[in-house]
Amino acid sequence: MKKVTEKYEQNLSDDLLDPAEAAEYLNAALEDGNQEIFLMALKDVANAKGISQIARETNLNRENLYKILSTKGNPKLKSLSSVLHSVGLKLSVEVENHVQ
Repeated sequence: MKKVTEKYEQNLSDDLLDPAEAAEYLNAALEDGNQEIFLMALKDVANAKGISQIARETNLNRENLYKILSTKGNPKLKSLSSVLHSVGLKLSVEVENHVQ
């Protein structure tokens, strides 16, 4: 079973290197409305690229990056934006569809 899990994790990491795939993954996590789920998904995306590389690109130290991306993390908008930028993504806001 461990081999299957490792293969799944490697495939997920490979997929998350593509910014379009990473955006879909993060948007799916956001739909849940749970910050912890979003941060776990963002951590998956960051791990795919490499925490050390993101730390260098964002000028955040690795320890802070791990704290930000933990399920108890509470990243500032600037830090979140920096991490997203380092993986080829950006924050945006959309109009919510309301049924009237």
